[in-house]
Amino acid sequence: MPQHLLILAPLPSFLIEPLRACYECHEYHAAADKAALLDECGPLIRGVVGAGGTHYSEAVLQHLPHLEIIAVFGVGYDGVPLDYCRSRGIQVTNTPDVLTDDVADIAVALVLMTSRKLVAANRFLHEGTWQQGQFELATALRGKKAGIFGLGRIGKAIAHRLEAFGMKIAYHGRKAQAVPYEFFGSLADLAREVDFLIVACPGGADTRQIINSTILSALGSDGTLINIARGSIVDEAALIVALKNGTIKAAGLDVFENEPHVPAELVELDNAALLPHVGSGTRETRGGMADLVVQNLAAHFSGQPLVTPVTL
Repeated sequence: MPQHLLILAPLPSFLIEPLRACYECHEYHAAADKAALLDECGPLIRGVVGAGGTHYSEAVLQHLPHLEIIAVFGVGYDGVPLDYCRSRGIQVTNTPDVLTDDVADIAVALVLMTSRKLVAANRFLHEGTWQQGQFELATALRGKKAGIFGLGRIGKAIAHRLEAFGMKIAYHGRKAQAVPYEFFGSLADLAREVDFLIVACPGGADTRQIINSTILSALGSDGTLINIARGSIVDEAALIVALKNGTIKAAGLDVFENEPHVPAELVELDNAALLPHVGSGTRETRGGMADLVVQNLAAHFSGQPLVTPVTL
């Protein structure tokens, strides 16, 4: 008899199809009557699958008395109630490493888009304005300092790429690491000393809206904010005010507080380069992430060690 899974979020075909081939999948996200689905199938569920940005509600998990594993299709697991899972002995997996390079590439792309004003330059050409004169001068990267908030796998990959542009690297995190970059014990101190503040830290309660008006003021009128981590880390309202008032120079964002809804005020700003959360959005990376979800579930239900467990 196949094991039963609860699918909390829409999944791409290259993940949901292999799951359906091996398991009984109950698609909670698509159910018209979610309460009825939980009443009927809750006692059967052994595993839950969702995306990185999914909220794994305790109210839902409480209806799954035999739940053994949550498999996250993404590197971020801030939506998973880890303390609750620990108390029930529920294992959690995610999909790290395979998306590091693609997300780091997008961070660098946003640095280039903001420093060289590439969104405006593209519009300048398409609107035919080039015929009336040259595009305005932008800002070179060489010699500038990038401050990385969260020097994990992705943060290090970003640092490595930006070094190739001749940039200086600094960082802030929970503790100093054995790396050749300048460490700042305070996020505000880091922001005050860099030209680009790049957010690459985990989401969750500890970092919610930690990039606030105080940090943006410290970054200053020559500073640019880049966020490829979680939208919840940045106080979006404060960021809009800072961009409008010139408190900071520009922002490059791949993530937002309430995706896929982006405030119209933010979209209308010329000094904001915005992407629709495409950091890991390549066929190669999303396929590798899907493979890890399948492998982790297979390992769990066959009694083997998990491939990429989250430490609880």
